[in-house]
Amino acid sequence: MKRLGNVLYITTPQAYLTLDGETIVVKKEEKQSTRLPLHNLEAIVCFNYPGISPALMGACVERDIGLSFLQPSGRFLARVTGRVKGNLLLRKKQYQLAQDERTAVSVAASCLLGKVFNSRQVINRAIRDHALLVDSATLQAVSTFLKATLIAIRTADNLETLRGLEGSAAKHYFGVFGGLILHQKRDFPFTGRNRRPPRDNINALLSFLYTLLTYDVSSALEAVGLDPQVGFLHADRPGRPSLALDLIEELRPVLVDRLVLTLVNRKQIKGSGFVSKESGGILMDDDTRKKVLTAWQERKQEQIVHPYLQERIPIGLLPHTQALLLARYLRGDLDGYPPFFWK
Repeated sequence: MKRLGNVLYITTPQAYLTLDGETIVVKKEEKQSTRLPLHNLEAIVCFNYPGISPALMGACVERDIGLSFLQPSGRFLARVTGRVKGNLLLRKKQYQLAQDERTAVSVAASCLLGKVFNSRQVINRAIRDHALLVDSATLQAVSTFLKATLIAIRTADNLETLRGLEGSAAKHYFGVFGGLILHQKRDFPFTGRNRRPPRDNINALLSFLYTLLTYDVSSALEAVGLDPQVGFLHADRPGRPSLALDLIEELRPVLVDRLVLTLVNRKQIKGSGFVSKESGGILMDDDTRKKVLTAWQERKQEQIVHPYLQERIPIGLLPHTQALLLARYLRGDLDGYPPFFWK
């Protein structure tokens, strides 16, 4: 099983990264501030402006260290990749099966089963753990609706129907998501999903972490030899990581939504850590972003037993395990793609 490595997040706007032997040197205004060994890194995510030296980029490519650039808001800018990895035959099989309606429906349905099941688990846990603080009747009604949606997904025979079911499930789920916010309700109101730009603090958190998750899934897909751009549920579009977007659906509730609720309900972040821009969008300040990134890394270190593999793994390896299972299905080693069901 793959080892979960460290991720270096560069949040200081003036920082510039260079390479010195096997060491990363972080410089700020021509002064050396930090030196870090390269060998134990899995990825580097940059929110800075000056960038990274070509030598360090080359070293990251050679060592399979992921390298991506994001705006301070979390909006994705670019990823640096080297030679295409993986078996050419696997990618050819992926391209072939992506055009096959029956296979596309099968994979898309599996992804949505995982998403709806895990979304329902988020709601059910809130009912179980905080019955006196939430509107249990309303939440139970949505849980029942999502249960019925799971049955409908299993019987759907085309992508249009599946996309309709996904949209309806997401509308009901996010319709009650604000009710799962138990503390700091005034600073963290939530009436529904919005983005590009996010217009409230909760949506700013969700969009930021969804971007990080998409990056992790894209890297995992490339590592097992698949093309993140060619998906089954999400339509192909230039520059769109459709397959990564397919796989993050089942992981959103577990890795992101629960973390957002934890950060707010445990008061690990405050409403004062968010700034409204002239465009109407909401951004995190530097201190809040660092807290969120730290919590994200800690969340990825938590151990779970994978329900299909029956192995104990860090939760941060879920993108890799699901990419691996999808590759095995596309190669014909599995009868279907087994989604991740959060127990």
